[in-house]
Amino acid sequence: MALISPCPTFPALAIFVLALGVQPVHSASPRLKVLIIDGQNNHAWKETTPILQEILEMSGRFEVEVATTPPQGGDMTAFKPDFSKYAVVVSNYNGDPWSKETSEAFEKFVHDGGGFVSYHAADNAFPEWHQYNQMIAVGGWGNRKAPEAGSMIRLRDDEVRVEPTPGRCGNHGARLPFVVTMRERRHPIVKGLPRMWKHAPDELYDSLCGPAADFDLLGTAHSTSQNRGTNEDEPMLLAIRYARGRVFHTTLGHDVAAMHCVGFIATLMRGTEWAATGRVTIPVPADFPSSDRMSIRK
Repeated sequence: MALISPCPTFPALAIFVLALGVQPVHSASPRLKVLIIDGQNNHAWKETTPILQEILEMSGRFEVEVATTPPQGGDMTAFKPDFSKYAVVVSNYNGDPWSKETSEAFEKFVHDGGGFVSYHAADNAFPEWHQYNQMIAVGGWGNRKAPEAGSMIRLRDDEVRVEPTPGRCGNHGARLPFVVTMRERRHPIVKGLPRMWKHAPDELYDSLCGPAADFDLLGTAHSTSQNRGTNEDEPMLLAIRYARGRVFHTTLGHDVAAMHCVGFIATLMRGTEWAATGRVTIPVPADFPSSDRMSIRK
């Protein structure tokens, strides 16, 4: 297992934080320890992991390390992070199954109260791992099919339903801007956010399926048939309870360009803090996007 923890210089950090409109919080308090897992993915993890790390560290709330698995086909028994050292694990991983020892250690970590963040294609991972699919509520691809792999989350007359809709799980159209609508506005992660905000061009995941239990649907986006979608309001942001643990599931952030959206940045920061502690102290930035205006940080 390789551990890396590059840290941006203070001037770069200060410029980014001031531009974002977020002041570092609890700078005098111990930072929450975060482990990002990467190493295999059908997405460009070598590009996105440093951005995840930079976003979290620039909040002033987190201390981040990275655990990189062996490459595809490698000896996964060598990948044995000590999850107990961390308040929250962020997955940027979609690849070979972990060893039984590591999988059971991760299950215990979350079951006993550890935090977990499933970022974008991490919900494509481990289709055969039942406990993992419980943690993320819904996932896609990996030969997942409904109803065998579970149900889909649907809005019907503004009520959240779980429906065993038959079909292949996991789809997206071209990367275009879309509006994210907040559905559970009292939840700490999204409290204070605009009801609707325009996200940068990104993959809008649709038709995700899974156990879909013990979740709060925080945000959706409408998947249009004009962009090879479902004409359904699809889940984008979820908060999930797994035993004593908390899981924040974001489908957003396909690439570096999408990760520059202030909506992605703020929800990642706040979702990670909630997964770690059950509370959110990171403020909503002043330049958070509105329903008709994207907000991008280069």
